[in-house]
Amino acid sequence: MTSIRRRTLGLSLLVFGISMLVIGFTSYRYATHEVETLYDSSLAQTARLLEGVLQAPLPEATQEELLSNLEQALGKVASGEQTTTARRKDSQLGFQLWQGKRRLLHSAHAPDVALADDPTGFTSDLIGDHEWRLYIHDVRDTNRRIVISEREDVRGDIIRAVALRTLMPDLIGLPFLAVLLWWSIGWGLAPLSRMAAQIRHRDPQNLQPLSFGALPQELGTIAGALNRLLARIRMMRERETRFIADAAHELRTPLAVLDLHAQNALAADNHADREEALHLLRGGVARATRLVTQLLTLARLAPDDALRVEYRTANLLVEVRETLAKLSPLAAEREQELRLDADEQADWSIEEELGAMDTLIQNLVGNAIQHSPPRSAIRITLATVPPGFVVWVDDQGPGIPPDERQTAVERFQRAGPGAGSGLGLSIVERLVARHGGTLQLDEAPGGGLRIRIDLPRRTTESP
Repeated sequence: MTSIRRRTLGLSLLVFGISMLVIGFTSYRYATHEVETLYDSSLAQTARLLEGVLQAPLPEATQEELLSNLEQALGKVASGEQTTTARRKDSQLGFQLWQGKRRLLHSAHAPDVALADDPTGFTSDLIGDHEWRLYIHDVRDTNRRIVISEREDVRGDIIRAVALRTLMPDLIGLPFLAVLLWWSIGWGLAPLSRMAAQIRHRDPQNLQPLSFGALPQELGTIAGALNRLLARIRMMRERETRFIADAAHELRTPLAVLDLHAQNALAADNHADREEALHLLRGGVARATRLVTQLLTLARLAPDDALRVEYRTANLLVEVRETLAKLSPLAAEREQELRLDADEQADWSIEEELGAMDTLIQNLVGNAIQHSPPRSAIRITLATVPPGFVVWVDDQGPGIPPDERQTAVERFQRAGPGAGSGLGLSIVERLVARHGGTLQLDEAPGGGLRIRIDLPRRTTESP
């Protein structure tokens, strides 16, 4: 896998290279235009200079001598005697002076053709083997014509030389730029490398927050997210460890009782004793099954799972009625009566987690059946209020002392002798909290325990 450093360097060099190409091409075109303009201006200025010399108020003999000297000087320039090596290509500049059809002046490098009939101004002509740039100028008030010429290939060589010298520092500096970028990117990514090394060499069992020291803002955000993730994992592991320890502790006694009943059944001398031991064994299996079911339910209701819950619209009254129908055989065994009071015409629509109301009522009414004496009544009352619903469950059992009600909803907290696993109210409390409701324990009007649950019609976590 390509490293961030190499990817960033490659992208930077690619962007820089493309930018250099675009800038270089633009600079080349601009330099070409500017040099062309400069040389055209030089041609025009040279023509006007010669015009000024020709129009000087001199005797004809003096003027002819001046033209002769000028032609000799131009010959020296053409031969390269008066130019440096760096400017030797300027010798390709040509001069012609015409009077009518007669040529008065001609430099060595000027094209040896008559140009007197060409229009005045700038023009480009193919003369012989070369393309020439010409400037033709008519001397005022005379029939003389000045022709200044320059070879286009000489111009092109000069322009290319100028452009190459302009781009050469960039071409030479590109490797140095790559080295500087490599170093600077590595320096910028050094905190990330240190972070990766610390994570790579960390003990998998160590879930304490990572300490990175001073970090850039972007890496600080990543470090914070990692530490929050470690904190959640640490909490989950602690909760799982505590849950496993509590479950092992709670299952030890039921399993020991089951083993005792099995030994009694094996050691029984007669059919009646064996049957009694088997009935006790079956009851112990049922209690152990209920304990395991409640443990699994409690594990499923972990706080971290609340964000992944899907909610549905259900009818609270229908849910409660169906759950009571399931529990009625248990109540019938103890000759207990389950009474449901609710307004059939009210709107009982509620947003609930799938199966939540069934689990909630099973635990509440199941505890009430277990703690209420035989031939007693258990009343379940439903009412609608503006925020949502209120559910009351009243039993006729011993109740819970006021000073123990606050801790009664904690896991494995039992109230009085003969109590169950101590998970029922913990499950109810967690379900109520996941649905945004409240749980309250009080004394029932006829004695026993009253549990009040307030539920909103729509859960805040629901879609």
